[in-house]
Amino acid sequence: MSSVRQQIEAQLKQRILLIDGGMGTMIQDYKLSESEYRGERFADWQCDLKGNNDLLVLSQPQLIKEIHLAYLEAGADILETNTFNATTIAMADYEMENLSAEINYAAAKLAREAADEWSKKHLLNQGMSPVSWDPPIGRALFLPMLTILVIAT
Repeated sequence: MSSVRQQIEAQLKQRILLIDGGMGTMIQDYKLSESEYRGERFADWQCDLKGNNDLLVLSQPQLIKEIHLAYLEAGADILETNTFNATTIAMADYEMENLSAEINYAAAKLAREAADEWSKKHLLNQGMSPVSWDPPIGRALFLPMLTILVIAT
């Protein structure tokens, strides 16, 4: 049994662990414009990017980190990365398939930074959609920064 699994099981024997809430709904509260989704790096991208919430880890990282910190402040023990659609299949909608691995890495890094700022005891969960599983990206998901992999429905 891994030490991470042992830590999680020990914590679960003491109390219920709380996972953060929906990233998408928190992002919607910001009412971002097309240009805010693009940021500087993607200002001249060839298609619309509004709605690509996963891209925000690259174009608006401070916003995503702010959301993580808000969930930690509210009592979350487990943070999900902002990667529900960060697969090559889903990123094809925005002609960004080649950015999938970078988005996954940046999302994990942001969540890890937020957890470390708050306290090192928090766990990271890589969330992803079951309909957009992408085997090549799947190998990139298992980064040392992450603790749990959950296929969301």
